[in-house]
Amino acid sequence: MNRFFISPIDIDLENKDIKITGEDVKHISKVLRLTTEDLVEVCDGEKHEYIGKIKNISKEYILLDIVEKREIQRESSIEISLYQSIPKGAKMEFIIQKTIELGVKNIIPVSTERSIVQFKNNKDREKKVDRWQKIAEEAAKQSKRGVIPKIHMPISFKDALNHSKSNQLNIIAYEKEKSNGIRDLINKEKNNNINKIGIWIGPEGGFSGEEISLATTENLQPITLGPRILRTETAGLAVSTIIMYELGDLGGLSL
Repeated sequence: MNRFFISPIDIDLENKDIKITGEDVKHISKVLRLTTEDLVEVCDGEKHEYIGKIKNISKEYILLDIVEKREIQRESSIEISLYQSIPKGAKMEFIIQKTIELGVKNIIPVSTERSIVQFKNNKDREKKVDRWQKIAEEAAKQSKRGVIPKIHMPISFKDALNHSKSNQLNIIAYEKEKSNGIRDLINKEKNNNINKIGIWIGPEGGFSGEEISLATTENLQPITLGPRILRTETAGLAVSTIIMYELGDLGGLSL
């Protein structure tokens, strides 16, 4: 069943109908070629899900009859924020898509010392983030998330450190770290009931020594991902998977 995100203000529980507006109208009528009586699945972005039957299609909106309402139980209790150094090309799009499928809650693009990507101006930055947010929404639809994770505006490494202070644990992948493994670190923290975790991933050239030094002064924990060097678009996915598994959200036992 096709799935769409809508605003809570477009849900009329009294009259038991839902209005779909914007770009989804054309997608439903022209691309998917759905018609009256067809069923669609909609989510309000606040962990409520509805099954709706199409009762009216116009150029401006599509009106649905509410057939069923249910609470979504797919969102993880583990709030992962990914601090991703901005990579070149389409790598960022891949990172957003796959980590959101896994359950990451926030993605914060970070400009680091060795970042290759540079934005021309604020308009260029906003245009890029707008595209990334649309990819996030599509990934949330595909994986049947109850919310659309937020793609933040790119910030500097120092501003990202300040942003991360609200996390209970911050870990930073560093190829020169040899002893502190991610699995052991997570297991040590289990008794502290952590659920807000920041993951820091460097650019193609890795974090600089100065950035690592600054990170450790702010209580970020450098971790090794093993004897092999992972690409920037692989590392965040690997770390997120390990954390989700170890804390019982992805194929493990619930805590």
